[in-house]
Amino acid sequence: MKYLVMVQGSQADYEAMVGRPTESSPAWTKPDLKAMFAHMNAINEELTAKGEMLDGQGLAAPSTTRFVTVDGDGRPVVTDGPYAETKEVIAGYWLLDCASLERVTEIAAQVARCPQPAGAPEYAVVVRPVDESGPRQD
Repeated sequence: MKYLVMVQGSQADYEAMVGRPTESSPAWTKPDLKAMFAHMNAINEELTAKGEMLDGQGLAAPSTTRFVTVDGDGRPVVTDGPYAETKEVIAGYWLLDCASLERVTEIAAQVARCPQPAGAPEYAVVVRPVDESGPRQD
């Protein structure tokens, strides 16, 4: 079964990772970043070796986000970030093909153990099954 495994973050976290601490997120040092990337790369290598990795990407900072809606006439309305009202956003993801929910939960726990500086906010790792049932025929 396919699962989307998502890690979360905020603009403050992205700022902290480039050495600009905020009230909610301490600055990351080069060793902190190196440890985080080593942890994530090890997970990626394991998932690839086991044939479970379909895709995985880190996402750019929330300040680069674009929201697209439509107005009453169906014309696009584009709003660029950053968004003060947005606290947590998807920071990265893996699309995995795993034998069971238990297996993907093990992977999520491994992701959640990612090293980070003391005082950095902790976020849950989100696991969502991919609905592969196809289009609904009502």
